[in-house]
Amino acid sequence: MKALQKLFENNKAWAENKLKNDPKTFQNLAEGQTPKYLWIGCSDSRIPANEVLGLAPGEVFVHRNVANLCPHTDFNFLSVLQYGIDYLNIEHVIVCGHYRCGGVAAAMENAQFGLVDNWLRNIRDVYSREKEQLDAIDDKAMRNDRLVELNVLHQVMNVCHTTIVQNAWANKKNLYVHGWIYDVSTGLLKDLNCCISSLDQVEDTYRTLKLH
Repeated sequence: MKALQKLFENNKAWAENKLKNDPKTFQNLAEGQTPKYLWIGCSDSRIPANEVLGLAPGEVFVHRNVANLCPHTDFNFLSVLQYGIDYLNIEHVIVCGHYRCGGVAAAMENAQFGLVDNWLRNIRDVYSREKEQLDAIDDKAMRNDRLVELNVLHQVMNVCHTTIVQNAWANKKNLYVHGWIYDVSTGLLKDLNCCISSLDQVEDTYRTLKLH
């Protein structure tokens, strides 16, 4: 197919350009990866993690799904998290949502969309917990943006509630979990000023380890 052939041509041009800038670029990548960042983001096609962060291949480990969720029943997410922390020695876990997220918008609707409804239930749970705050926002777009932010904050805590992260902290690893937002209308990142770096920042109910 011509459309797919174009992708191979694009790939060849991209690889050739990389080699012009650094003849050893792929040789170095073939030797392994040592990223310091794990990006947990949305599957949205408008948000290429490497480009948004200005990082090269090999510098950011990436996990993406609809609406950047971190449910404890998702073994894909948990496997990425454990591999990143235990084997790649990731230092920063970044949960990044984005304004105008279709998944968040769908979760706000009183309608069915199919199989994805079961996944979006996680966002509906966030809405339920934050209902008073969200219902006080009259403008629908602003309410959507706030739910995007609240969803990120809840997913950050989901990450921190895992035994993977708590064991890392117990083993004195330097590990930071951040909550960010990407604005697709400006291309800029927004820090939600949510940075969790130790077990004593986690509510007692969710600690699987005792503080000493």
